[in-house]
Order: sequence, then C-alpha cells, then structure tokens
Amino acid sequence: MTRIDDRFAALKRDGKKAFVAYMMASDPDDATALQIMRGLPEAGVDIIELGMPFTDPMADGATIQAAGQRALAQGGSVSRTLAMLRAFRQQDTTTPVVLMGYYNPIYARPGGVTQFLTDAVEAGVDGLIVVDLPPEEDAELCVPAAAAGLNFIRLATPTTDDRRLPAVVKNTSGFVYYVSVTGITGAAAANAADVAPEVARIRAAANLPVVVGFGISTPEAAEAIASVADGVVVGSAIVKQIGEGRPVPEILAFVRDLAAGAHRG
Repeated sequence: MTRIDDRFAALKRDGKKAFVAYMMASDPDDATALQIMRGLPEAGVDIIELGMPFTDPMADGATIQAAGQRALAQGGSVSRTLAMLRAFRQQDTTTPVVLMGYYNPIYARPGGVTQFLTDAVEAGVDGLIVVDLPPEEDAELCVPAAAAGLNFIRLATPTTDDRRLPAVVKNTSGFVYYVSVTGITGAAAANAADVAPEVARIRAAANLPVVVGFGISTPEAAEAIASVADGVVVGSAIVKQIGEGRPVPEILAFVRDLAAGAHRG
C-alpha cells in the first residue's frame, strides 16, 4: 500500500472523490512554488501532481508550456524538483505526490534511471506519470519504479480502444489517468456524458480508481466530472493563475473552490 492507495481508500470510506492539483516545480520561482505546494493540502487537494520542467512537453498546451519555460529560466530541473519535494516533506509526510513529466530529463540525468529512482524514493515521491513511455517500454522505467515501491500511473485516452487498453493498464498502479479530450492540456472542455462510459470501461479493465484530467477548469466542471469518475485533475487553470502573478492566497482560494466542487461530486 502506498500513500496513493491509502488516500483513495480513505476517500472511499468518506464517500468523496479525489481532487488532484497539478503545478509546475520552480514556477514562477522555487520559493513561491514551494509556498503554493505547502498550501495545497489545506486547500483541499488530495494528491499533488508536480510537473518536472522540460523543453519539449508534447502533451501540454500553451499554459503549461509557458510554466515550463518560466521554471527552466529559473534553473528548474529534475534535481530542483526533488529538492522542492524534500522541503515539502519536512512539513507534510502524508499527502501523496506524483511527479509528472517526460523521460528525457530522467534518462539524461547523471546516474540515469537507477539514481533517479533512489533520489525519488528518498525525496518522498509516491508515483510517476511519464507521458512519453508507452507500455512497450515498461522495462525502461515502469517495472524498476514498481520494484522501488512507486506507483506508475498510465494515461488512457479517447483513442485507447479495447485492444489497446489491456496493455495500458497491465503494469499501472495507484490509479489510471483518463485524458478526457483528444488533444493537449487546456485545449477543450471535458464532457461528463462522454467521460462516464469511458471511466466505466477502464475501471472494468484495470480494477483501479480512474481519475479524469484535461479540460476541467471550474468548480462546476470538477463536480460534474467527479460525479462519474473517482476523481479529477486540474492543471492548466491553476497554472494560469500562477502565470498571471496572482498572490499565493488568491491562488489557493481558487484551488479551494475547485476542490470543493470535486468533493461534492
């Protein structure tokens, strides 16, 4: 049982859905990002999804791309992301944290996958979402991550048909992340009527919670999607607030409203 497993079990006992908040490490700078991250649990966030800055984020729209560029300009990196998490863990040892990003910065880092996993476990990482590693490459990171005690969370999409789905969920743990739209982050709005049958199909194949992300930007949308899923992820809408330079208390108030919507679902 990981912290992610424990959190979903607790939410189920309470009759609540999960609210997952995405933010980019080192955006707009290390100190502000850490301040935001530390405030997320009190704002109602059940799981934190922490982006690792990368120059070529293929799944991300303009808002998160810009966040990555801001972070990189501040010296953002995998190592800085892990340092931020270590600082977070000094005050919070219970909130699950999932690192989201791409394989290149992990593979190219000194020590490669082996050192990354050692450092990730030491820093307090609970799970990984690595967008550009398909199931055919599970030996690269997914299997070693599981052996290290980390959940490896896979994405399923509207184009993941019944032939492909078994491969996608085979080594997935923690939860399945369903991408509600065909496209990049922030590109379109999620629709609960379209999402509901897909969530049911994935649950049946994976026997895991299904959390829906992409296209959710308001408390009302979070509530609607959570009503048909096990949780929701909001990323671009939060990152947009950060990019606009909003004060941290204002950002956290925005997150609190989103979390309340998801929990109502």
